[in-house]
Amino acid sequence: MRPVFAALAVLVLAACTPAEEPAPLPEEPRPAPVLGGVDLAQPVRALGTEPFWSVELTGTEMVYTAPDTPEQRAPQPDPLAQGTTATWEAETADGTALSVTLIATECSDGMSDRTYPLTAMVKVGDRELTGCAASTAAVMSVGESGPVV
Repeated sequence: MRPVFAALAVLVLAACTPAEEPAPLPEEPRPAPVLGGVDLAQPVRALGTEPFWSVELTGTEMVYTAPDTPEQRAPQPDPLAQGTTATWEAETADGTALSVTLIATECSDGMSDRTYPLTAMVKVGDRELTGCAASTAAVMSVGESGPVV
């Protein structure tokens, strides 16, 4: 009978010992969103006319420039992507709110014959701007007319 009691004691102790929790699986990196055919993991430029302005999304920073104001820089967070829009919101070092929303709709800048794959809405503090956007590489590679792709 003793071997039976010994086996039973081992089973009771094993049942009372907490099981080790499995180590959490490493989180799979999420692919960067693609909006209107534009890979948002790559640098993107939003720009507008009257007044002229641009916002460069470099991957680490959002850089707003315009002829009539000093350059504004803010850290670039991951975008909040929902359907056909992507939004970045941050603050510059001096506390100015900087928000960029890109929408997957074709856009014309009104000054050239270029068409862009994205419409841009930018807020810098209380200033609201509307323009167009595409990958920086596409913006830099086309002339004054045609699609920016």
